[in-house]
Amino acid sequence: MNNQHQILVCSSCASIWQDGKRVGVSGGEKLLKEIEEKHQDWLLSKEFTVKSVECMSACSHSCAVAFTASGKMTYLFGDLNYDTEALSETSSAVLECASLYYEKPDGKMAWSERPQAMKKGVLARIPNVSG
Repeated sequence: MNNQHQILVCSSCASIWQDGKRVGVSGGEKLLKEIEEKHQDWLLSKEFTVKSVECMSACSHSCAVAFTASGKMTYLFGDLNYDTEALSETSSAVLECASLYYEKPDGKMAWSERPQAMKKGVLARIPNVSG
């Protein structure tokens, strides 16, 4: 199947820097790993790819995740909780919100429909320019 939906996860979010070099595992990498693990058993795993993105320029709103698909608007979410004890809940909310995004022909998701963890963190809603 031609997979057109993507979940993009900023892997450099919540990084620790020393002497101009990233040290350790970033919050974004932790969130990415958690999403990838849950994605394997997710009902829509064949409809979405999960992709690591080096930087989404949302550094003041770590961690950042985007949903994108051909013919749909793109959403960029930030301020997602990447603390170890919250990772499972955050990654579940990302996949739940992605499910909602998938169901919408234009990708437009009402605030009231989104999981709690995804309600306050919308950084951008980019219109579909191809149609």
